[in-house]
Amino acid sequence: MSRLVIIDDEKKARDSVRSLLDLLHLDVEVVGEAESVADGLQLISKTLPEILLLDVKLTDGTGFDLLEKLEPPYPIIIFITAFEHYALKAFRFSAIDYLLKPVDPDSLADAISRAKDRLMASEMETKIKSLVVNLSSHTKENKRIVLKTAEQIHVVRIKDIIRLESDKNYTTFFLDGNVSILVSKTLKEYDDLLTEYGFLRVHQSHLVNVEFIDKFDKREGGYLILRNKASVPVSTRKKEELIKLLETL
Repeated sequence: MSRLVIIDDEKKARDSVRSLLDLLHLDVEVVGEAESVADGLQLISKTLPEILLLDVKLTDGTGFDLLEKLEPPYPIIIFITAFEHYALKAFRFSAIDYLLKPVDPDSLADAISRAKDRLMASEMETKIKSLVVNLSSHTKENKRIVLKTAEQIHVVRIKDIIRLESDKNYTTFFLDGNVSILVSKTLKEYDDLLTEYGFLRVHQSHLVNVEFIDKFDKREGGYLILRNKASVPVSTRKKEELIKLLETL
């Protein structure tokens, strides 16, 4: 049975989550609750939970403030939030689970199940550090994305990503320096994350960082030549958008 702590500034919310955990029989033991950063840190130090359900807003600060003060061993973090849009993107970039309020039972069960499958403190430390950087950075220069493969976890700077290529449910990241990383997620998920940071979906299977575009060749249906000499096809419906973008660079 996994030890679990709930840190939320609203007692009603804590009671609701506790009731769901009891109802779902998730084989977890709630070993404590807290409503503030200070009390939360003391509770974590005392109980050493394996899983932490953490609200974004606390009585004396935020869940992010707590993370910055947290020391090893790290529990698996699952954030709980009402509407913090900017935070949701940061969670996704850092591969940290989150639940929206009101908490959906199925989503809670899935998050707890994933947490139990990866009770690795070293992995969580990497994700927490990435999250802290992402929350303090609003440009592509310092933004990081966490990519997990079957054997490793990578922290990659957004500005170092040249392009992404999909193969059904897998996506390959091609990075500056002739490095590639294969992850078991769809291209659409990364399209949603990276578009506002200068990436363009030029084809159903290709997402490119516009900073690495060298030229657009209109022959043979049209394709991009990137700075690393890679050739990327451009779909017919994306040509006009691409040309307009290149004219503004």
